[in-house]
Amino acid sequence: MAGVTDFVFRGICKELGADVMVTEFVSAEGILQADERTRKYTEFSDAQRPVGVQLFGADGRRMGEAARKIIDWKQPDFIDINFGCPVNKVVSRNGGSSLLKDCPVLASVAEGVVRAVSDQVPVTAKIRIGWDASSVNAVEVARILESCGVAAIAVHGRTRAQGYGGEADWSVIDAVARAVRVPVVGNGDIASATDVLRRRDETAVSGVMIGRAAMHSPWIFREARHALDARDEVPPIGLEERWELVLRHCRMAVEWRRYGDERHTLTAMRSRLMAYCKGFPGARELRQRLCHVISIAEIEDLAVLSMSRAETVCIGISG
Repeated sequence: MAGVTDFVFRGICKELGADVMVTEFVSAEGILQADERTRKYTEFSDAQRPVGVQLFGADGRRMGEAARKIIDWKQPDFIDINFGCPVNKVVSRNGGSSLLKDCPVLASVAEGVVRAVSDQVPVTAKIRIGWDASSVNAVEVARILESCGVAAIAVHGRTRAQGYGGEADWSVIDAVARAVRVPVVGNGDIASATDVLRRRDETAVSGVMIGRAAMHSPWIFREARHALDARDEVPPIGLEERWELVLRHCRMAVEWRRYGDERHTLTAMRSRLMAYCKGFPGARELRQRLCHVISIAEIEDLAVLSMSRAETVCIGISG
């Protein structure tokens, strides 16, 4: 979720009902070098708590130093270690899911971070179920992490080789949850409140993590919250409310200025805007036009056009 779960988007998800937030992952080496861009990734507000800062790296001592530095800066509620990222540029640096193939190094990283900061904040970790189908070792890895003092474990139900393709294997996630005493959070293919309830009822997980589904519909947190609290089902999200949130997100991002001025911010957000359009009337044309936006005014015009076209279609159908 790098480039997605930034300061602004986390705030939106929190408002809509997300319980616990995790920052975009950051390089331990970037933190130690006091790189200003890396430090920007760790920003959060008190309103977003409880929130953890997620680190990746392969040197336990250096990871521990970076974790202490983050605590000095920001005082997060926990430090999260990423052992799950499948992206080549992370794996090639012996980070993320590459450590699932090297349990001694994985253990040394976990021990290094726990030793450095566990007297101040808990340490959690996120893993995948294994490197590939022939080396599914999530239960073994979870037991190692538990023995190192990791306080909770999130498990994505795919191997590194799968990337984000195929289906998440929740039977392995369930096995992990039953094999360790620390809380296990399941992740993968959670696309609705119904999915949340199903995984809660059919597995031993203590919680559910939602990632990609929130990119196009952060309302999933509100829907899940209602379902878990056994309240009435949330009415479907209308097109006008969707556009209101898209525009609000854009305005907040421009104000935040992480990516620079309005033009640079909206250029950086194009992929996010296209994700929001999933299920919109005329989504294909919208995505094509959003590929070129450089101002909020252009997005406002597209919103008006989109809603007017949708209204015309409804009138035509009812007539």
